[in-house]
Amino acid sequence: METKRLVIVAVGGQGNLLASSVLAEAALLCGIPLNMSEIHGMAQRGGVVESSLVFGDAKSTIISDGEADVLVGFEPAETLRALAKCNADTVVITNLAPLMPFTVNIGQGTYPDLKQLQELIRKKTAGLIAFNAAALAKEAGNSLAVNMVLLGALLQTGVLPLSVEEVKEAMRLKTKKAFLDSNLKAFDLGLAAAKAA
Repeated sequence: METKRLVIVAVGGQGNLLASSVLAEAALLCGIPLNMSEIHGMAQRGGVVESSLVFGDAKSTIISDGEADVLVGFEPAETLRALAKCNADTVVITNLAPLMPFTVNIGQGTYPDLKQLQELIRKKTAGLIAFNAAALAKEAGNSLAVNMVLLGALLQTGVLPLSVEEVKEAMRLKTKKAFLDSNLKAFDLGLAAAKAA
């Protein structure tokens, strides 16, 4: 099978690791080889969390600059920061709801303009799917389900060798029962948002 490389970037607490775990479980369920690595950094203090998932026969989890087939950003500035992983054929999905860093909140930094951020991404990549995933998570009844909204958008692209049903089955196995209904609804809202984008 053709190798597909996915990079997921987020701020600590946004559910990047759970999203990666759901995708890994889905790959396991359908027998797709997967290599995965995570960088936690200062995640507990709102720092970046990055996951690299390589689907197919690959010897390494390292995704070098310019190698990502898909980039999913849970936070717009982190998406921009990871843009070097992309190339002209990369599909990018980003949440447009910013989480302001500490430096911006105390007036010692500036946050990128969201329109310029989207223009930069569009110029460098094959396509951008950008929407407010936080609003859709809230609509699904769980403001923490941004990760599941973005998984839905990711599956809508058709880039990964996984089906919607395989990912939903993985969600049933990997997410807490109390949140399953809202997570599934968030996933479906993400699918719809990506289709409309």
